[in-house]
Amino acid sequence: MFQLYITLGYFIPAVYIYFRVRNLFINKGYRAWYTFIYLLIVAIAPIARFTHVELAGIRQIIILASGYLIPLFLYIFLAVLLYDFFLLINFFFKLLSKEKRNNFKYRLYTLSSIIILSILVVVGGAININTIQISEYRIEVPRRNSNIENLRVAFVADFHIDRNTKLKYVNQYVRKIKEINPDILLYGGDFVEGRADQNINPAIINALKSIGTKYGAYGINGNHEYYGSANPGSFYVKTGAVLIRDEMIKIEQSFYLAGRVDDMVEDRKTVNEIVRNTSDLPVLLLDHRPTQLQEASRTPANVQFSGHTHNGQMFPLNFFLKRMYELSWGYKKIKNTHFFVTSGLRLWGPPVKTAGKSEIMLVDIEFKNR
Repeated sequence: MFQLYITLGYFIPAVYIYFRVRNLFINKGYRAWYTFIYLLIVAIAPIARFTHVELAGIRQIIILASGYLIPLFLYIFLAVLLYDFFLLINFFFKLLSKEKRNNFKYRLYTLSSIIILSILVVVGGAININTIQISEYRIEVPRRNSNIENLRVAFVADFHIDRNTKLKYVNQYVRKIKEINPDILLYGGDFVEGRADQNINPAIINALKSIGTKYGAYGINGNHEYYGSANPGSFYVKTGAVLIRDEMIKIEQSFYLAGRVDDMVEDRKTVNEIVRNTSDLPVLLLDHRPTQLQEASRTPANVQFSGHTHNGQMFPLNFFLKRMYELSWGYKKIKNTHFFVTSGLRLWGPPVKTAGKSEIMLVDIEFKNR
């Protein structure tokens, strides 16, 4: 069903763009050429998806091109839709004459503006997704019997490491983590693509292993760890992180760290089953999907970290995500529980991010006596 949505999300705008651009901007004498070129471009994405034959590296070029074409079609579609809205207003208020709209230069400049603006948005999204940013927060939670007063947490999710992940990007991430110097590093799932978890560049693994924190690194599986992997979560172990599966770990006499398996696991424990009987220390909870915030807020969990949403990754999909999740990105406090949802460190799908940012969440927690 998800693949069907992706397919429809590509072809429906493509059909709309074809007919509107053809009718609004293309002279009759050039429509055959326009149709041929347009269909050729539209075919790149399905060719990249369903063709598995390598030919002198051509398939990799097609795959790369299709990754940028999908968001490009989205923004051309939105721009044409916006222009149609202008035409609707113009129908009532006569802002622009029909003669002016049929003028060759006007049509050329308008179509060129639509295409160039869409390209610039995609380029900006490509730059944005490759630029890691730090989102900083400060919160207070009850200290209880903890022997520490402060905890600096670095939280990341949705790295989606696979065979095509660039070492340069991983090194940028490692450098950022070392610069902020957290006490603990938490991974919120979708750290690696399950189909590729046994074939990751060893240099990437070594770079991740070089990260050192006071309390170490811990992670949970997201849904992508399960796709095609014989041993979901094994990649965490390779990088020196501890995998948490529906359990709770006591970190010295400082705090508890709990982690849930992904929602796709039918028999996963409830939050309360995992974190009950924890009144002596603060509790941090990892849950890949931010789907049960109200339930978590009724438990002893003080802080929950989630990912999965990518904040929609591309505008305006982020607005749909806001309707789907109580918290699709950012921070919210419900009752006595602080919730954080990251827009993800990297991506799934097109290498473009026009909603949210590629972020590391840095949360400074002060344990207060109350």
